[in-house]
Order: sequence, then C-alpha cells, then structure tokens
Amino acid sequence: MLINQLKQKLSGQFLRNVGWLGGAELANRIFRLGTTVTLARLLNAYDYGLVAIVMTTYEFTTVFTLRAGIGSKIIQTEEKNLNLICETSYWLNWILSIALFLIQCILAFPVAWFYGNDQVILPICVMALVYLMLPIFSVQSALIQRENRLKITAICNAVQSLLSNIITIVLALLGMGIWAIVLPIVLTTPVWIVINYMNHSWRPKMSFSLNQWQEIIKFAKNILGVELLNKLRANFDYLLVGRFLGVDALGVYYFAFNAGLGISMNVINALTWSLYPHLCAVRENFKLFKQRYFSSLKTICLIVVPLVLLQSSLAPFYVPIIFGHKWVTAIPILILICLSAAPRPFGDAASMLLNSVDKSHINLYWNLIFTVFFAISLLLAVKWGIFWVAATVLITHVIAIPIFTVWASNYALQNKPIKEVIGNY
Repeated sequence: MLINQLKQKLSGQFLRNVGWLGGAELANRIFRLGTTVTLARLLNAYDYGLVAIVMTTYEFTTVFTLRAGIGSKIIQTEEKNLNLICETSYWLNWILSIALFLIQCILAFPVAWFYGNDQVILPICVMALVYLMLPIFSVQSALIQRENRLKITAICNAVQSLLSNIITIVLALLGMGIWAIVLPIVLTTPVWIVINYMNHSWRPKMSFSLNQWQEIIKFAKNILGVELLNKLRANFDYLLVGRFLGVDALGVYYFAFNAGLGISMNVINALTWSLYPHLCAVRENFKLFKQRYFSSLKTICLIVVPLVLLQSSLAPFYVPIIFGHKWVTAIPILILICLSAAPRPFGDAASMLLNSVDKSHINLYWNLIFTVFFAISLLLAVKWGIFWVAATVLITHVIAIPIFTVWASNYALQNKPIKEVIGNY
C-alpha cells in the first residue's frame, strides 16, 4: 500500500515538472562549473569588476519588464478571457521592452560616470538588446507554463545554458575579456524564441490592442514590487557586511551564503516555479485546488527539509575537501545560512497561493513587512560580526515565514469557491 501511494505521488504532474526544472538547474550548475574555472584563470579582477557593473545594471532593469507579472496573469486568467489577455500582454511586452531598451542605453552614461569607466557603456547597451527579443516568445512561454508543460521550459533553460557556457569559454580563450560574458547572453536568447515557437501554436494578431491593460498592470505591478523587495533582501546583508565589517568579512560571508544556499535554492526554485501553474490549472475547483496546495506543501517538506539537514550536517566534511581548508572558518556561517533555506519554500508557496487567487497585493504587503523586519534585525546584528548576521538571517526566516504561511493559507483557502474568495475582498 505504501509503495503504491509513493508511486502515485511520484508520478504526479507537479513532481514531473519539479523533476524537469530541477534537472535543468542541475545541468546549468554542471555547465557553469567548467565556465567558472575557465574564467577564473583567464579573466582578471578588473574584468570581473566591469562584469559586475554591467550585470547589476541589467538585472535591476530587467525587473521592470514585468515579465514575471504579465506571465503570471496569463497563467491564472480564466479561459474565456485568455485570448484577449494574451493579445494585450503581447503589445504591453513590446511597449515595456522598447522603453527599457532605451532607458538602459541612456543609463549606461551615468553609470559609467559614477564608476569613472567609459568601457561599460557599450556592453550595457548591447545587453539591452535582450529586451527586444523578450516579447517575441514571452506569451508562448507563459502559455506553456499555464498548460503545465514545464518540460519545455526546462529544455529552454538547459539548451541556452549549454550554448552560453560553450560560447563563453571560446570567447574567453580568444581573449575577449568582458565580452566573453556579455555576448553569450545576447546570442543565446533566441533559443527561447525557437523552442517556444516550436512547442506552442499561439501567434499574435497584427492589430494593435490594449484591451484590459489596466487589469494586467494592476496584477503585474504587485509582482514587480515583490521582485524588487526580494532583490533588496538578497543584497542587503552583503551591503551591511561590506560597509561595516570590511571586504575580508564580506568575502567569507559571500562564500558561505552561496555555498550554503546554492543547491537548496535550485531545488526550491524548481518547486515554486512548478507550483503556480499547478494551482492555477484547478483554480475553479475549490476542493481540488485546496487538495493540490496542501499536497504540494507535503511534497516540499519531504524534499527540502531532509536535503537542508543533510547539507548542513555534511558541511564540516565537504567544505575543506571541495573548497579547500582556507574556508573552514566559514563552516558555522554556512550551516546557519543553509538552515535558513528550510522555511523559504513554504513562504514562496504561500505567495504563489495568494497570486493564484488574485491577491498579489497581499503578497506585496507581506514582502514589504518582512523586508523592514529583516533590515532592522540585520542592522542590530551586524555590530556583533558575520556569525550573528547569519544567525539573524536564520532567525528572521524561522519566525516570520511560518506565521505568513499559516495566515495566507487560512486567508485564501476558505471553504467556498475560489470565485467567492476573489470577490469578497
């Protein structure tokens, strides 16, 4: 009986999607390992500094494409409104992408002035070309996720990663410097166009339409706010440690954070990316919707908690073997940061739940409250060193996320149809 239940659970669409996305993330890590070694040997600190400036500018500008928010709206919209939402989303994507292309090109000049280096201007402008490709495939990509065919998304990730890393290594060996990192991103983005077009039949009408654009923007702007707050939380501790404790302490902390969360976050991302379309597919059936949500929470618990505990307990053994004895002092910090991964997917799942019932604004409020709580806690902890910064990261996540998860679940999953849940608030 137990074996049959296990087989049934492992054969579900949710776990199949997790498997595909998790496999793509694993492949990406393997590909990047060779690239990282190559770049470390061929690029100097100056090149890495230029790359950091270009990529930071690009990453923060990318949030304003509203790609995640518009895509999420397509995934969770009702079938009767789908064609209209897709058409409007297509033209909104073009408007936003062209605007951001121009904005990033203009920003290249003040960024260059701020850092006193004109060499970043052209790479920043070239990176902006990616925006002009996003609208071509974004709707198809969202529709594929809506249909729970995340195998296609995983293939896109894996193929682009493979090609990008091969091109990066070749260009680095040719002595291209910063261009070895910038050009592959631009050159491999068409992979998404080709694969998504091959796997979905939706094509835009040539008549310009912005019907119901307010509804899309209203939904997407909350997702935008959440993404910006997530980026702030992801970097705030680095800023504090570097500013108040010095570059050496930042180096140890940065290593511990990335080594501690790298594997776990890959798994967490695969789970949460799979969960949203999994829920939206049964949005009209409250009983099945509720069942899928709590079943997914159990799956997350069975996968993430043992993985985090295993990685944390093995840290004293694998860190000196893989990374070298010079990083032994980072092990206590790594363990704390790794343990902080355990509650994260439950908070992400609750956020996906709220988004799926049109309560993205509640998700935004929660992220704002959590970010303020997180920032104040770190400001108090930083005076005692990086160990207490890491401990504070763990404590804030352990305290805040379970409270939010329980509250959001009770808020969204009342014993009534989803349409009533949406309409009553």
